[in-house]
Parts: sequence; structure tokens; C-alpha cells
Amino acid sequence: MFRGANAINLDTKGRLAIPTKYRQSLLDDCQGQLVCTVDTQQSCLLLYPLPEWEEIELKLSKLSSMIPAERRLQRLLLGYASEGEMDKSGRILVPTPLRSFAKLSKEVMLVGQLNKFEIWDANIWAQQVEADIDTERKGEFELTERLQDFSL
Repeated sequence: MFRGANAINLDTKGRLAIPTKYRQSLLDDCQGQLVCTVDTQQSCLLLYPLPEWEEIELKLSKLSSMIPAERRLQRLLLGYASEGEMDKSGRILVPTPLRSFAKLSKEVMLVGQLNKFEIWDANIWAQQVEADIDTERKGEFELTERLQDFSL
């Protein structure tokens, strides 16, 4: 389970070092095999351990290529999907097209989202968090049934 926001610097080759606290579980669960793709709803990337990604691929394979919305989702998620493996230093390469999509600079945030990570440019992440907090405080969102039952 991945949680927390971690400030990380991309190196000159576009690699990010997975925080030490996640490395062993990634090695145990997927031998360090990861898949990175775009988030179709946000200006960030999604980084999945390979078994988690394979579940997404199974869902995508059940969508119709004849329905434009379903084909669009397949095209974006699969078209941008890039497999990678953590090196001995715990780094993974974020390919140039993905870095461009998410407007990643040197300073990025790796944000745990239970079964995957989000990768954000640090400045865009700060803006998104500010906007999310503002929306929560103002109550300017649809309260779904699941949110109605959610309490801390």
C-alpha cells in the first residue's frame, strides 16, 4: 500500500528514485517491474506495479474499440504505457513523452494512492492541492453516496 507525498528530483536522464520505504515491497511484489502512463483526468502520471497494471489492462481489453469514448481511453492509457524496471539504485526512467505530458521539471512529487503512485511536477502538485483544499472548504462538489458514508 502506497501513501504519502514524497519530494523527489528527476536526474538529467529523466530517472526518479523510488523512496527506500517502497523499494523492498516493489521488489517482493513485482520484482521492480513498473508501468507508467498518463492520467486522463489530471496533469500527472500514474505509476503502477506490474500486477496492478495487468488488472487495468484486463479491464481495458473488455472495452469496445467501436465506441469512441472507450477507444479513446484505451488509446491514451495503452498508447502512453511504458514498462520499466527499477535499477539497483531504485531508480526508474520516466520516458520523455510522459515527462512532457505531465510537464515534469526537475522537482517532482511521488504521491502514494494505495495501489499506485501519481507523479506530479512539484509546482503543479502544489497548485492542485491548494485547489482541492479550497473546493473542500467551500463544499463546491457533488457529495456521492460513498462520500456521504465516509468519516474520519
